Amino acid sequence: MSLSVPIHGNYHGYYLKRPSVVDPRLALLPANTFAGKRVLDIGCNEGRVTCEIAQAWGAHKVVGVDIDDTLIRAAWKRRQLVWSLQKPQSLQSDGDDDSMEVDNSSLIRSEPIEVNHLQSDYFPAALQHSFGLLPIPPSRIRGKHVFPHNVSFRTADWTTEEIVEDADGYDVIVGFSISKWIHIHGGDDGLRAFFRRVYSVLKPGGIFILEPQEWYTYKKAKRLHESLRNTARTLELRPSDFEAILEGIGFSSVSHIGITGEGGFRRTVDLYVKQHT
Repeated sequence: MSLSVPIHGNYHGYYLKRPSVVDPRLALLPANTFAGKRVLDIGCNEGRVTCEIAQAWGAHKVVGVDIDDTLIRAAWKRRQLVWSLQKPQSLQSDGDDDSMEVDNSSLIRSEPIEVNHLQSDYFPAALQHSFGLLPIPPSRIRGKHVFPHNVSFRTADWTTEEIVEDADGYDVIVGFSISKWIHIHGGDDGLRAFFRRVYSVLKPGGIFILEPQEWYTYKKAKRLHESLRNTARTLELRPSDFEAILEGIGFSSVSHIGITGEGGFRRTVDLYVKQHT
């Protein structure tokens, strides 16, 4: 069910306010951040960041989770749209005859297709209105760890609900623009619990990427619903305290990798590493 009032930060049309082809927050990260990794994108909204990580950053598996089922359904459509705009790719032989199986109608490859010079906006977006979206081929043809088969979406309140992918752990967890909403709903204890949950499902050496919202932006959130105002009155923690909390849980000292965005979206992007246990 859709949540009509975005009290969880689940804004519909959110990326109309933050338009970009390549997300500037991801552009701050080292090039190998997601390569070959299992990734969780918390509060994925309509899946733009999730799909970009899966398509352009070489991720092994990416899961986007959001509390709003309408946004998750939009994310699945986004996945097909991104696939439809991508430049067609050809199969490339590695010389191993056993890696291919040929029948009268198709060439099937058991290994992932190599992507050379990926062009994600090859087809004009207007074509979808005339011809519709392209069908996604079976994973046996492209490989299950190649876009779009390496990305999926779940509807859940991840702060309190487990999803099946949690069992295998993650190498990277992305938390863009979510800390305020978790804080203002769950209070100080709820935010600490969220940080501990992130730590618990990250593999040793895993990365937590956080875009904390500034304290002054909490005022706008409080205007959305009376329940948020009531919780906000109890908050003692401030975003400036997050670093100490995360280090106390077992993360490394923070790496401030950069600042990006305009106006109220101008924020720092922070990177923490789970210490080996």
